[in-house]
Amino acid sequence: MAQRVFCIGATGTIGRATVLALVRHGHEVVCFVRPNSGVGGRLAPQECERLWPGATVRVGNVTDPVSLVRDGFQGEHFDAVVSCLASRTGTPRDAWAIDHQAQLHVLAAAKQAGVAHMVLLSAICVQKPLLAFQHAKLAFEKALIASGLTYSIVRPTAFFKSLCGQVERVKKGKPYLVFGDGTLTACKPISDGDLADYLAACLMDANLHNRVLPIGGPGEAITPRALGEHLFKLLGQPARFRQVPVGLLDGIIAGLGVAGRVVPALADKAKLARIGRYYATESMLVWDAEAGRYDAAATPSTGSETLWAYCEQLVHGAAAPERGDHAVF
Repeated sequence: MAQRVFCIGATGTIGRATVLALVRHGHEVVCFVRPNSGVGGRLAPQECERLWPGATVRVGNVTDPVSLVRDGFQGEHFDAVVSCLASRTGTPRDAWAIDHQAQLHVLAAAKQAGVAHMVLLSAICVQKPLLAFQHAKLAFEKALIASGLTYSIVRPTAFFKSLCGQVERVKKGKPYLVFGDGTLTACKPISDGDLADYLAACLMDANLHNRVLPIGGPGEAITPRALGEHLFKLLGQPARFRQVPVGLLDGIIAGLGVAGRVVPALADKAKLARIGRYYATESMLVWDAEAGRYDAAATPSTGSETLWAYCEQLVHGAAAPERGDHAVF
């Protein structure tokens, strides 16, 4: 039951794993990429082709509806679209251009191409929308649900790469940085491979159709403090933490906001700092609105790859992935 699948957002770490999973499951995959893709625009189309043996690479501009139809879909029929597209910074202009408007262009072109099903990689943090990119993602989710297409909206918890930015710092003997006491938040992190398999499964599993799907990785919810303690244990070092007051972030945000009235670039930094504060104080778990709390037990799990095993690989020399604009530490 192989399908023709049009994939966007394929050059991110989740996107790359998803294309490989789709090919592995026997689907015919066409990836639509920019002339210069990836973090910093360092990936040329030829390099993308080497990333995805068995997939077809087409080049164009996902923000241009004409390019999507002409260079992407090319008048051909597709069964499904898988979107791993996400704004790089999450700032308002970027978010509404990519997380909302570009996705709308893809949705319109997909309907012209006979697409019946769209699998959308969203984010679990849209449950409590305080930031522009969350509102932009929610607006597109609403449009997709109303489109008449079969939809699978996948809202994953934290990614491994987002949590492991301090491995090198700890290896150098420095303390592990935490906000508050390190237990303000928790998540059920999921690997690129496990999430990719889940996204691919959405094409074939009717139980995953026309649903909003929060998903995490295997095991119990993990706090930043627990992650730090595990890293020190792997390195055979006594645990050392440096606590960063959340109020410090508030001061930085306020200062950048004032300075941003004079220097526009600093206004963008204030917006990025607000994103950082959100992740420092909100758990990436299912939100129980009635109880007013995050619920780890209600957060579904999938896959077999654990954050602990991933940390061990990094400690023993595995290359850390590029985190791009999403790094906090």
